Amino acid sequence: MAHSQGKRRRLVADIVRQGRLQHPPFRLRSGQQLLAALAAVSALMFAAPGAALASNAAGKTAKTSGSVHKEKTRAKGPAANARSTARAGAAGRPSSVKEAKEARSAKSRKAGTAVVAAAATSATAARATRKPAPAGTIQEASNAEARLIAVYEMFGRGQTRPALAKARDLVRDYPNFQLAQLVYGDLLAAQLPPSNSLPDTASIAKMRGNPAMAELHEESKRRLQALRDRPPANTVPSQFLALSTRSRYAIAVDASRSRLYLFENSDKGLKLTADYYISVGKAGTDKVTEGDARTPLGVYYITSSLDPKSLKDFYGAGALPINYPNPYDVRRGKTGGGIWLHGTPPQQFARAPLASDGCVVMANPDLRQLLRKVQIGATPVVTARSLQWISQPQAEKESQSITSAINGWKDARASGNEAQLKKFYLPDFQRSSKKSNEGISVVDDEVKYAQGKRVQLKDMSYLHWKDGDDTMVVTFGEVFEGEKSGRSRRQYWLRQGTDWKLFHEEILG
Repeated sequence: MAHSQGKRRRLVADIVRQGRLQHPPFRLRSGQQLLAALAAVSALMFAAPGAALASNAAGKTAKTSGSVHKEKTRAKGPAANARSTARAGAAGRPSSVKEAKEARSAKSRKAGTAVVAAAATSATAARATRKPAPAGTIQEASNAEARLIAVYEMFGRGQTRPALAKARDLVRDYPNFQLAQLVYGDLLAAQLPPSNSLPDTASIAKMRGNPAMAELHEESKRRLQALRDRPPANTVPSQFLALSTRSRYAIAVDASRSRLYLFENSDKGLKLTADYYISVGKAGTDKVTEGDARTPLGVYYITSSLDPKSLKDFYGAGALPINYPNPYDVRRGKTGGGIWLHGTPPQQFARAPLASDGCVVMANPDLRQLLRKVQIGATPVVTARSLQWISQPQAEKESQSITSAINGWKDARASGNEAQLKKFYLPDFQRSSKKSNEGISVVDDEVKYAQGKRVQLKDMSYLHWKDGDDTMVVTFGEVFEGEKSGRSRRQYWLRQGTDWKLFHEEILG
């Protein structure tokens, strides 16, 4: 992310050097020159008709190498800028633009707030078309994001002054929220005379093509897309076919929308309770090798929670490692490691949609909410290029085939039928457990372990992953008749034709 931070730092320098107002209509206090310059360049970027979000497509960053543990920590560039803008936000009360209101024109409003207008149109349309009271609305996810959306909506309703006031309060409360600063700059630009808002055409061209600005606008686009394209009511991601109530929460990441969805689990099933803006790898998704700057795709579990006191500030409020590479990744020869869900540096509220070396990165206030809810070893994390949503009846239907396979495996083991039991295992099956089974075939071990006893399988979880191969991660507990406790297992199944075969198993305890 260091290269992106550098670009944003250079952007601010360019704005101050080229875009600063030559004759500001009011006296700029300490730190306000940067904000006024940002307002000016925001007007420049979107002065051309139809250009409001034209730079979104340019928001892609080049591929870089390095594992996620080795992400560069040179993320200090925007710190002074954020603090300066915060001071400007606190000082920039409506009275600071009062002297400019007489010079304000329809033309300057159109130019200076084009980005806000485009966002406001999207936000208002999204509210109008959404079904009422969907589970886990965007407002529940992030206070800062909800307030930003409110600014868009107020402007869309023509409430420019209240929008400006709310934007000012937002950058005061979240001085490191760069997108909010940009929106605030746009709204301030609407208060300035057009002659003072438009530097030379060379500056216009340069600022329009600046990658750092494109990243901010792509971030805005992704946030609004998440508001507009809400998950259908009473649906879950297609990977969550069944989840034991021992897993109180579940996480699903949709990279195409830069969104993390948090589900609460109960005996009534999964319920979407919150969703958050996130960033993924610089090179996108589908991690294959160490250092490819991609976020892995698959079904994982949170393995630990790292104390933020033991981490560099770069990782923010904490970190939640996941078990990449999982057994399915290893089977396919994927390499690398150190994939975390983590926060941002203190001086940075959010990162660009494509910004990490492979981790999933969240704003610190959002991560803190997550840290209070996850369970080590029990909270699943699905990372998908694009989530597909299915109904509960559909999930139950799709789980029937693996349920049949599990029951067949259980019955063959209980009956002591080694030949039948062997049919459920692939030749390269592997088991990882605390107790070594060297020299003992897995089939023989299972038959001796069961000893013909009847067994009850409970707390079943089925996590489905399909990306060419059809796989299932099955977690359950087993208790033999007459006993009070037993093993917990996590099995990895691969579909071959119409049959499910075991290729890996972990004995959890």
